[in-house]
Amino acid sequence: MNAEDLCYTPAIELARLIREKAISPVEVTRTLLERIEAINPKLNAYCTLTGDAAMDQARSAENAVMRGGVHGPLLGVPYSVKDLLITKGVRTMRGSRIHAEFVPGEDTPPVERLRAAGGIMLGKTATPEFGWKGVTDSPLTGITRNPWNTGMTPGGSSGGAAAQIASGLGPLAIGTDGGGSIRIPAGFAGVFGLKPSYGRVPVYPASHHDLLSHAGPLTRTVADAALMLKVMAGPDPRDRLSLEAPPEDYPAVLARKMGSARFAWSPDLGYARVHPEVARICSHAARVFEELGCTVEEVNPGFGDPAPYFGTLYRTALAGGLRDAFPQWKDKMDPGLVDLYHKGEGVTGVEFVQAQIARHQFCDRVRRFFEDYDFLLTPTLAVPAFPAGQLAPDPEETDDEAMWAWTPFSYPFNLTGQPAASLPAGFTSDGLPVGLQVVGRRFDDAGVLRVSAAFEEARPWAGRRPAL
Repeated sequence: MNAEDLCYTPAIELARLIREKAISPVEVTRTLLERIEAINPKLNAYCTLTGDAAMDQARSAENAVMRGGVHGPLLGVPYSVKDLLITKGVRTMRGSRIHAEFVPGEDTPPVERLRAAGGIMLGKTATPEFGWKGVTDSPLTGITRNPWNTGMTPGGSSGGAAAQIASGLGPLAIGTDGGGSIRIPAGFAGVFGLKPSYGRVPVYPASHHDLLSHAGPLTRTVADAALMLKVMAGPDPRDRLSLEAPPEDYPAVLARKMGSARFAWSPDLGYARVHPEVARICSHAARVFEELGCTVEEVNPGFGDPAPYFGTLYRTALAGGLRDAFPQWKDKMDPGLVDLYHKGEGVTGVEFVQAQIARHQFCDRVRRFFEDYDFLLTPTLAVPAFPAGQLAPDPEETDDEAMWAWTPFSYPFNLTGQPAASLPAGFTSDGLPVGLQVVGRRFDDAGVLRVSAAFEEARPWAGRRPAL
């Protein structure tokens, strides 16, 4: 195969070819690094490359293949890590001048597990400062761009990861999601992104966002995400809230039939204002599940918009996490993050507890709703991708509340901790991707992956590539 085809080959297929000695991990890694060198300057997907170390790992993987024996499921397969997650011996800047020279002495658990499975880390992907917003730019690493139109944002905060996957700069990426940060860029960049159930993938050190933040895969295919989740999932003593449950064989789950699943389709959750083209594309995509033999009912779930109390929890988490560094670094931080800090600092203890109470009440309403439905479908985002360097579609909007207006479908399910995925649903007339969100019941990661795979089989997306 030619170099571009190799760079777009799914991880599962690469792993098979490597095991069968049909292709070398050295060739795969070298080809990807050459493509990154050519294309990354246009996108700024990677903020740190580990090319020399990756080639060393690739040579070790090749030697392991030649020796035979039992190897990890990702032997020789490249991956990236969002630059919020710590990586042993590799700087973790978090998009901030505060951590510009920080080199951790250990890996976070999902990175540790990908390494143990034989994966090869290509580098770290760009994030806004401390992942605070739904687009990807920072004072330290600059603006990350959308491969489908480099004038547009790929979303965030895992925007570098999504841009990497969409542009063939590696088949696997670890992202994080505290309010939509896996699903938002998956939707804008036309890739698959899964926010697993809270605690399914252990994270250490603990995020400032605590019970809001998840780690999960961004990939071009559902099968690759299933394999990646199988490797990363499972309890870890360093994350006291990680789920005490062994990971399922998620790739095997994809072959199971859906049966007559009950889907609720909500175009607006009862409160969102959605771009007409996004609404049309997602409505058409939701009906695919009827073609697959399922029931799809259009509903207003009646949850109510949780933005006010989500915003309180989100702002206080960032303010609390940054309090020690803020006085020294505030003049060198993203101005939007500085504003967010001041809002969080001003929240009283009583207001914080009231937000927690409202969250619990919201979760109970959602729980009751899912007694009648197996899955909920929504648009991933309310708008198509907008110009890079802006916080919202309107360039005059710079307040963090502007984000909740165009991300109304993602943050509710950080509050509940349910599994949720963004599937590529189609393209606007301007050629920009649109995502469809699938939300499952608590802990039903396998179900979300299964129905995502069924949709992918009915409406394949991975063959379409941006013109770079």
